[in-house]
Amino acid sequence: MNEKALKTLEYVKIIEKLTILAGSGLGKELCATLLPIDDYDEITRRQKETTDALSRIYRKGSLGFYGIHDIRPSLKRLQIGSTLGAGELLHVSSVLDATLRVKSYGNKDSEEAKTDSLDEMFSILEPLSLLNNEIKRCIISEEEIADDASPSLKNIRRSMKVTNDKIREQLNSIVNSSNSKTMLQENIITMRNGRYCLPVKQEYRGQFPGMIHDQSSSGSTLFVEPMSVVKLNNDMKELEIKEQEEIEKILADLSNRAGVEIEKLETNIKVITELDFIFARANLSKQMKGSEPIFNTNGIINIKKGRHPLIDSKKVVPIDINLGKDFHLLVITGPNTGGKTVSLKTVGLFTLMGQAGLHIPAFDGSELSVFEEVYADIGDEQSIEQSLSTFSSHMTNTVSILEKANYKSLVLFDELGAGTDPTEGAALAMAILSDLHKRKVCTMATTHYSELKIYALSTEGVCNASCEFDVESLRPTYRLLIGIPGKSNAFAISSKLGLPNYIIEDAKALIGKQDESFEDVISDLEKNRIAMENERDEISKAKKEIEELRKRLQQKNEKMDQAKERMLAEANEQARKVLQEAKDFADRTIKNFNKWNEEGGFSKDMENERAALRERLSSAESSLSIKNTKKTKKAQKPKDFKIGDAVNVLSLGLKGTISSLPNAKGDLFVQMGILRSQVNISDLELIDEPVITGPNLNRTGAGKIKMSKTATISPEVNLIGKTVDEAMPALDKYLDDAYLSHLPQVRVIHGVGTGALKNAVHSHLKKTKYVKSYRLGEFGEGGHGVTIVEFKQ
Repeated sequence: MNEKALKTLEYVKIIEKLTILAGSGLGKELCATLLPIDDYDEITRRQKETTDALSRIYRKGSLGFYGIHDIRPSLKRLQIGSTLGAGELLHVSSVLDATLRVKSYGNKDSEEAKTDSLDEMFSILEPLSLLNNEIKRCIISEEEIADDASPSLKNIRRSMKVTNDKIREQLNSIVNSSNSKTMLQENIITMRNGRYCLPVKQEYRGQFPGMIHDQSSSGSTLFVEPMSVVKLNNDMKELEIKEQEEIEKILADLSNRAGVEIEKLETNIKVITELDFIFARANLSKQMKGSEPIFNTNGIINIKKGRHPLIDSKKVVPIDINLGKDFHLLVITGPNTGGKTVSLKTVGLFTLMGQAGLHIPAFDGSELSVFEEVYADIGDEQSIEQSLSTFSSHMTNTVSILEKANYKSLVLFDELGAGTDPTEGAALAMAILSDLHKRKVCTMATTHYSELKIYALSTEGVCNASCEFDVESLRPTYRLLIGIPGKSNAFAISSKLGLPNYIIEDAKALIGKQDESFEDVISDLEKNRIAMENERDEISKAKKEIEELRKRLQQKNEKMDQAKERMLAEANEQARKVLQEAKDFADRTIKNFNKWNEEGGFSKDMENERAALRERLSSAESSLSIKNTKKTKKAQKPKDFKIGDAVNVLSLGLKGTISSLPNAKGDLFVQMGILRSQVNISDLELIDEPVITGPNLNRTGAGKIKMSKTATISPEVNLIGKTVDEAMPALDKYLDDAYLSHLPQVRVIHGVGTGALKNAVHSHLKKTKYVKSYRLGEFGEGGHGVTIVEFKQ
């Protein structure tokens, strides 16, 4: 791309924003040198990388690229066998820390099975933890090597400490000596040329044995190394030399270890820098609320709600622009400061950003085309030095553009033909646009010339556009209206600003009838457009309301269908339970009749059993019938409930017997088979049972006579003739009734046969919690064909 377009369209300012977002110096270098490209595949790859990085930022948060130093010069030194200094090795360690941090960020959770374009870059990073840990263990800072870096260094430094202590002990004894105090200028120990000395007065020079290393500026003080510590100082110097030699060995060893991993280190620094560059692009997209544009090579541009990235996001007005599909030349007209130039710059800047791999601040689905060049002639380019007027400067640029532009170029003209005679300027502008149109160059141009509006209306493949202006408020709305030519609104604006009406009327009389008619047509078009937009808004609103009503109706129908299915399912289940209960009751009744027939019959008991059977059948038929009116539950009071009353527990759908009186809260206990539960009276419904007469009758507090369970339960159950599947439910039901009737023991008749039924009975008894014990019958009880069961009390 030509530098003039990059500067004119302010692409450089976007790059400055991008560079700030990079975390490392190397990343900032890549950002600063980013330029648009015209390779479709490479553009697509860059856009995909930016999108994938943005997805990771939204999912995991931002990734920090701090601590990344440029270690490439150090790596070149390693290649030729040089030893790195402590600072260089610490920089290598810092890069490895960053590598580990970046690689950890790139690791995906099990839920993130989807791969993206950055996976490979994250996977090839090598943190080299062994090398990194060794550098950290040995080097504390650029000036300090750890004592534990090697055993030899530790021993040397221990010896240095001992020697240093001896020197200080010897010097302290001299300082504190009464003989030496008069000879010393001060009672201090100092260093000169790396050796310990004492400040001795000049007059005692011959009396204080030792080596002179320095004197004060006045000459009154000599810095003397006492003879008693000369050897110790020499020993200290030798140890310091050994220490430095050992440090060099340690650095050489670390350098050799790093040298083995040169290729991995080079890969790490290259990949981390590239990732820093990619994530800077992603962070810029997040900052601008951008999206990935869809690229094509057909010259089609379709920007949806595009926002110029350099205008305050709170003030910028989104615009819709399309170009290259139905027309490839767009002529934009309208008043000054209406947003024409911003529209041009938005299209040009979006193209440059997109081809550089950057997202654009527009809605998803926006389209851009790949152009080999973008040419822009925007702004006042008057040059005094080159003796060029505004017109001449623009025309120079235009000539250059016409020479270089082709069908793979995007050309942007601002105020084409301005700065000269309007008639000639309009003619030149029309001719220039016509030439570009014939060559199928994708072009956008802004103008005030009415001739260009007519040209756009009368030429195929050319379209008018205008920037909307509110005459009432004298403010532009900055909305770009494609397909509608704009008005200059000079008369309306002048009238609003207070120009006398007679001057305005005189001005109108001076313009040609054809021009006036054209302006009137444009005015009518503008009015019709506004009316159509209002109608469209009303239609859109009505459609939304209709859609909302349709959704509500659909949801209501779905709920009704679900409720219908649920009610049918509940009804079927209830019917099944009623039929099953009726069947069980009928089976039990038939067995009782058979038993009574065998025993000679008990007419009274049989009649009672028939009455109970008729009642149960009537109840079953009532449950299965469809009722037109819902029976309302009668309000119950605590005094209505007595011990022994039969009730229906509504929430559980079970029947039971009251075993305790209600407390102050209305809670009482209900026995439902083997289940005993506390229930509130609001969840209970009294059951009217048939009034019967006979032996073993108990009179309840409600004045009703109920049959005791003990009077009806038999002390034995006969399972002979049944299969195991038939016998087990009957046995379970019988044992429940017998236990609730407080029978101490019962007899289960299963016969001898193959022993299958007997084994099944014993297996069931073993699992029954309220069975205390069971045994086979003895002589006189039925023998092995009978099992005697004893219940827990």
